[in-house]
Amino acid sequence: MRTLRTHCVATARLTQHILETGPGAGPEDPAGTVVFVHGNVSSSAFWQDTLHDVPERYRAIAVDLRGFGGTDPLPVDATRGLRDYADDLAALLDALHVGGAHLVGWSLGGGVVLQYLRDRPSAVRSVTLVNPVSPYGFGGTRGEDGQLNSPDGAGSGGGTANADFVRLLREGDQGDGSPLSPRQVLATCYVKPPMRPAREDELVAAMLTTRVGEDHYPGDSMVCDTWPGVAPGGRGVLNCLAPTHFRLDDLHTLPVLPPVTWIRGEDDVIVSDTSLFDLAHLGALGVVPGWNGTPAQPMLAQTRHALGLYARAGGRVREVVVPGAGHAVHVERPREFGAALLETLSEGART
Repeated sequence: MRTLRTHCVATARLTQHILETGPGAGPEDPAGTVVFVHGNVSSSAFWQDTLHDVPERYRAIAVDLRGFGGTDPLPVDATRGLRDYADDLAALLDALHVGGAHLVGWSLGGGVVLQYLRDRPSAVRSVTLVNPVSPYGFGGTRGEDGQLNSPDGAGSGGGTANADFVRLLREGDQGDGSPLSPRQVLATCYVKPPMRPAREDELVAAMLTTRVGEDHYPGDSMVCDTWPGVAPGGRGVLNCLAPTHFRLDDLHTLPVLPPVTWIRGEDDVIVSDTSLFDLAHLGALGVVPGWNGTPAQPMLAQTRHALGLYARAGGRVREVVVPGAGHAVHVERPREFGAALLETLSEGART
């Protein structure tokens, strides 16, 4: 098992906490550096087992995004989409003297990785997406090309979070007495039941490092006249995923197109065409009152559309579906995830 180092790195933007293994500072191994970016309401701890499995020839780094884990809890300017996070990542890699990197992003982290690719394509050797957010944001859109349901982004942003989950997160609840406790959300939404992660207590603790508030999770929100009555604000995590702030519809126009692998759990209930976190789908199920027929966001179809354009422009794209897995494929099915990742790293090394 590889030895993990944990430390804080002062960068030009903020101080960031990382887990690291493999070669340290100095000339890079020809195989390169692999950088892992976690999802929402989590931290680098979700990548710990993955780091142990990365071959010795790679330097592997897992970072805590701002407001999660041990990284500085600077406010999130949601009007920049995911650029606060992507720019933080760029500052980290500069501080660590990393040139081109293989990027791996899960959920929210998948969007961060795509934003980094969009802004710095020549610095990316390969991209691995694990159940990533749609390139057209989370909530508030229809169709495979991500058309807005309403100009104000109604149905997305900070106001869509479940208030009880936010409260229990703020209170640091570690129990399983409520179906909306972080532990129960991990067990029923992050992974597919009845699977329970071996390091469940550590992962719940990682979830509880999430900073809660209008500048962090879930962010602020606005009341609007369009169903379901909430629209994105300009601060915090869920608002930076709103389609009014985050949209990557031109990845296929980049001058460099590194290989992309999309790994997804077949039974993911978070990023799905029938997501249990999409108010439009919940409205159709009768869970959110007053539903007016607004269609659910086809999240998978949107990602497939955007990556299809990327492939037609000459980029190498591969979709890997893991049967019986949920949202956290790397936690649930490490063998299948690792095999797909290593194939991508090898392909990226040849570009």
